Amino acid sequence: MIRLPFLEDTTPPPFYRADLTDAKRTELDRWFIGLRSQKYYLKRFEEFDRAGQMHPRWNWAAFFCTFGWLLYRKRYLDCLVYCVAGWSFIKVTIAITLVVLEFAVISFLPQEYQMAVRVLVGVMIWLFWSSQVARWADAYYYRMARREIADVLDFYPRNKDEQKMHLRREGGTSLFGMSVAFGIFGVILAIIVGQFVPIIAMQKEQSVIFESYRSAKAVQKRVEQIYNTTQKCPIDLPVSVDNQRVSMVVVDKAEGVQTDCAVMATVSGSGYPVRYLNGETLVIYHYVDYKGQSVWRCQTSLNKKRHPKSCV
Repeated sequence: MIRLPFLEDTTPPPFYRADLTDAKRTELDRWFIGLRSQKYYLKRFEEFDRAGQMHPRWNWAAFFCTFGWLLYRKRYLDCLVYCVAGWSFIKVTIAITLVVLEFAVISFLPQEYQMAVRVLVGVMIWLFWSSQVARWADAYYYRMARREIADVLDFYPRNKDEQKMHLRREGGTSLFGMSVAFGIFGVILAIIVGQFVPIIAMQKEQSVIFESYRSAKAVQKRVEQIYNTTQKCPIDLPVSVDNQRVSMVVVDKAEGVQTDCAVMATVSGSGYPVRYLNGETLVIYHYVDYKGQSVWRCQTSLNKKRHPKSCV
């Protein structure tokens, strides 16, 4: 069974004071835990005391926000160690796993699945680590409580007021810690939104534009063959594409261009972060130039930075 390395598997648990009565131990626990979630942690502490050792129990707060939970519970130094050592370990593990899988598996997969597999591997490793932390978070907090209680009984064996003051100072919850956690979350979210989302959006944008142009060009080839044969624009030609993000129609008139036949593609159904592409159009239209030659050209509503090279 996987356990956190600093949690000893001993009976009785570390720092356990067998000389305390149940009532006295509960009183000290209440002072250390504080008012928030007191009933929950008292129940967990009683389970560990009764079992004579620590064992895994699930903690949702530690699963979703380990460092925020540590800050809220005044475990500032432990939070720093977790962020530096724990996150570094996760990143190294992800990097090594991806390098191995890149040569063994990922490089043999179709191109469109490779990035999804990389992301999935990283998420699975992160979730595994988070689940282990969540399973042992209550045992860790119990160990901290027993250590602080053992210290306070050694420092102030007969001074109840000092015991209470010490445990409330070292335990309980911290609004400052919670504020710092929310602040860090805000900074991380701002970095993601400001730096990484635009990169992802640019890649998705190019993918949508390229697929739209490719689909429209394929339909235009069909329309051109029919037009050259019949000298009529097949406006009733059914157009179907696998890419649901593009809707297309064959028309004999198009706004802004002089044509008797055109394929009009409209982006639709694009989700975040490229929803702004919805409604953008790409028109591949036919016209006769001044030499009397039949020519097909492309025009798009996209700006110069975004439009395909063959469109104006």
